[in-house]
Formats: sequence, structure tokens, C-alpha cells
Amino acid sequence: MTKTTLITGATAGIGEATARLLAKNGYNLIVTGRRKARLDNLKKDLEKNTTAKVYTLNFDIRHRDKVEQALDSLPDEWKDIEVLINNAGLAAGLGPLHEGDLDDWEQMIDTNVKGLLYISRKILPGMVERRKGHVINISSTAGKEVYMNGNVYCATKFAVDALNKAMRLELVDHGVKVTSVNPGFTETEFSLVRFKGDREKAKMPYAGMEPLRAEDIAEVILFVLSRPDHVNINEIIVTPKAQANAFYIHRERER
Repeated sequence: MTKTTLITGATAGIGEATARLLAKNGYNLIVTGRRKARLDNLKKDLEKNTTAKVYTLNFDIRHRDKVEQALDSLPDEWKDIEVLINNAGLAAGLGPLHEGDLDDWEQMIDTNVKGLLYISRKILPGMVERRKGHVINISSTAGKEVYMNGNVYCATKFAVDALNKAMRLELVDHGVKVTSVNPGFTETEFSLVRFKGDREKAKMPYAGMEPLRAEDIAEVILFVLSRPDHVNINEIIVTPKAQANAFYIHRERER
């Protein structure tokens, strides 16, 4: 049976890779994001090359009124969302707390925590009423261990970890699955956003090692979704071979 799946932050990185993989595997998609042109191109491409039906919602997840307006605007045939992938998230800046940029902090908290809550609050009641559904929260190894100068970003991902556990507890009696996927170093637009478009700085975290790709995480998500109904993957931590924990990386040196 085709499942209607909503993916936040689908215009790049893990969100886009997941949309592409799920479309190839029989899922109909609601894709959301801030960049309308990218959403439109993704819809066009997926509907041309797969059998998936795709619906786009263009809004900024940080704004509760925009989230509510967008989801309330869904046509009836798209309202029964069976899979929610809370993927939208970002890091902004990298430095000690006492030198932190408050605008960066608010952007991370508003996107990574409040945005996830706004979306979940709108969609979860339908899953509870229908007694079926699956929520996948994309967190991070930064939600398991704090690394130097990651302070507020790590705090937001620790919050996602806590919310994932709370959802699992509160939804288990309603037949709704909940999973946290926690990627390590994954080369997407993540570092480019963190360093505000500085491409040289954005390359530095991946120097001397082979990071994960967005497609690697998409495959994990598909695996989670394809388990039998009686199986729930509570959480998965996925890192590159060279990454031992949130902050230790083995890097090959040029000889």
C-alpha cells in the first residue's frame, strides 16, 4: 500500500535524498522547504522518473502560523499522513558559548526544536486517531555527546533526542512508531550553512576522512520504514568508519 509521507527540509541534503529514494520505492510525498524553485524542480523530476505523486509546501518551519496555514491547506486526499520525517535542521556558527551569536542561537532553536514541535503537533493527532503512523526524527551524534564549540547546536539535538523518547512513550499505546536517526559527519550543505557560505571553512570538517553521504542516511530511513509492522527501530546512530564518537575523527595525513 502506498504511504503518504511528509518530509521537512526536502530541498537539499538528507531530505532530498530521502525523497528521491522513497519515491522510487512506492511512497507518495509531501515535500516542504523554504526554497520554492527547488521544491518545484524536485516535484517535476520525481513525477517524471517515478510513479510517486508529489505535493509541495513552501514555508519556513520556524514560523508557527506558516506551518499551520500550509498544513491546513492540504487537499483532503493528502491529509492522512502516515509517515512524518522531521528532517529540517541546521547548525549556525561554531564557537564558545561566551562568544556566541544570539541570532544564530535563535535560528537553531527555532528550526531544530520549535519547528519540529510545530509540525509534529499538527500531524500527530491524525496518526493517533487512525491508530497508525511512523515518525522519524533526524537528530545527530551531537544529540548524544557534546563537542567543543557545538554548545547550542548540541543542546537542540539533545532536545530532539528527549522529544523522540517522549513521543515513543506517549504514542506507543496508539499504534504509532517513533524512531530517531542520528547521523555523524555527513557531507551536505550542513557545513556550508554553519559557516555562512564560506566554502573553504565548509570543507575543513571532512578533511582527511570519508564522510557519510546524504544517500547513506536515506537508505537507513528506508530500512527503518520497511520493517514489519510489529518491529520498531527506536534509534540508530550512524557514523563514517573514521568517526568514533561525536568529536573524535581519525584523519589520514598526506605523506
